[in-house]
Amino acid sequence: MPPGVTASAPDRGALLADRLEPPLTPGNPGVLGMWTFLAGDAMIFGAGFAAYGALRINNLNWPAPADYLGIAAPAVMTFILICSSFTMVEALDAVRRGMQPKFRMFMALTVLVGLVFLGMQAFEWNRLTAEKGMSLQRDLFDATFFILTGFQACQVFAGVVFNSVLLVRGSMGRIPPAKAGLVEIAGLYWHFVAILWIMIFTFVYLI
Repeated sequence: MPPGVTASAPDRGALLADRLEPPLTPGNPGVLGMWTFLAGDAMIFGAGFAAYGALRINNLNWPAPADYLGIAAPAVMTFILICSSFTMVEALDAVRRGMQPKFRMFMALTVLVGLVFLGMQAFEWNRLTAEKGMSLQRDLFDATFFILTGFQACQVFAGVVFNSVLLVRGSMGRIPPAKAGLVEIAGLYWHFVAILWIMIFTFVYLI
C-alpha cells in the first residue's frame, strides 16, 4: 500500500487475516507440492488396483496368487521396506538435530535397503519367468502382475536416486538443519512407496 494511504476497514481486516492464517505447510512449501504429486500417483495406482480387481473377480482361470507366486521372498521384501521407513525417520531426525554422521548412516541404510529391494524384485521376476513361463503378453494375470510390480519398482528406483542425491549432498556438508525440509520431502515419498508395496503384497500376493 502506498505511503500516506490508509487502509479501509475491510482492507485492514483482509491484511490481518493474511497475517493470522497459517500456511498449509508451515516452513516447507515443498511438502504441499509433494502431497499434490503423491495424490496423483495414488490415483494412478488406484486405477491399477481397480483394473486388477475387475479382471480377476469373474475370471475362473485366475490362479491362487499365494500358491502360484510364492510369498517367502515378497514377505522379506515387505519387511525390509517397512524397516527402511524407520531408517528414513531416523535420518530426518538426525539432520534436524545437526547430527551429520547419524544422518549419513541412516540415509545410507535407506538407500541400501532400496537397492536390496530392487535386486530381490529382479530376482523374483527372473524366477517367475524361468519357472512359470510368465510374461507380459501371456495372459491377464501376468500382465497385471508385471504392470503393478513394475510400476512399483520404478517408484522405488526414483526414491533410491532421490535419497542418494541427498546422501551425497549431506556428505559434502550441504544439508544443514536449515535444509532439513529436503529430507522431509524425500521421507514423504519413501513412506508412500512403502505403503504402496504393502498394498501390492496384500492384494496381489495374498488375496
